[in-house]
Amino acid sequence: MRKADIDRATAETDVTLSVNLDGAGINDISTGVGFLDHMLTLFAVHGRFDLTVKCAGDTAVDDHHSVEDVGICLGRAFKTALGDRAGIARYADAAVPMDEALVLCAVDISGRGHLGYDLPVPAQKIGTFDTELVEEFFTAFVRESGVTLHLKYLAGRNAHHIVEGAFKAFARAMRQAVKVDPELAGAVPSSKGVL
Repeated sequence: MRKADIDRATAETDVTLSVNLDGAGINDISTGVGFLDHMLTLFAVHGRFDLTVKCAGDTAVDDHHSVEDVGICLGRAFKTALGDRAGIARYADAAVPMDEALVLCAVDISGRGHLGYDLPVPAQKIGTFDTELVEEFFTAFVRESGVTLHLKYLAGRNAHHIVEGAFKAFARAMRQAVKVDPELAGAVPSSKGVL
C-alpha cells in the first residue's frame, strides 16, 4: 500500500496530511491559505493522488509558515509512501499549458533533493497570496522528499496562470514518475541498485 500519514506540530503550525499514491484524485484540503488549497486540489486531481491536508497556522502573521510546513509534510509523505522506490518509473516530465502560460516540470525520484526553479511570476501577490511562497513550498517539498525537481517557465503573462500551470505540471510529472513500471519487475531503477 503506497500510502502515508504525516503529523507535524510546531509553535507556528499544526499539520495533518495523508496521501495515497494510487488514488483517484479524491481530496479534502483546508490549509487556511485559500490559494494553496486551490493549488493542492489541482495537484491531487491532476496527479490522481488521494490527498487530505489540514493545517492550523499562524496566518495572522502571514502565510509563510503554513505554506512551507505543508510542503514539508507533503515531501515526507511522498518519501514514506514510496518506500524503497522499487519498480517505479523514477523519471518523468510534463509541459502544461494554462491559457497563455506554459510551464515545464521534470522530476527524478533520486533520493537527492534539489530544486531548479526558473519560474518568474510577474506579480508579488495573487489575491492575498505572496507569490514568493511558491518557491518556498517547492523547496520544502524537495528537501523532505529527496526528489530532484525542475520547474521551467516557457511562456505566460498572468501570474495565476503561471503558478497554476506549474502545479499542474508538477502533478502530472509526479504521477508518471511514481507509477510502477511492470517492465522493471520490482527492480530499483538505478545502476547502483538503491535510490
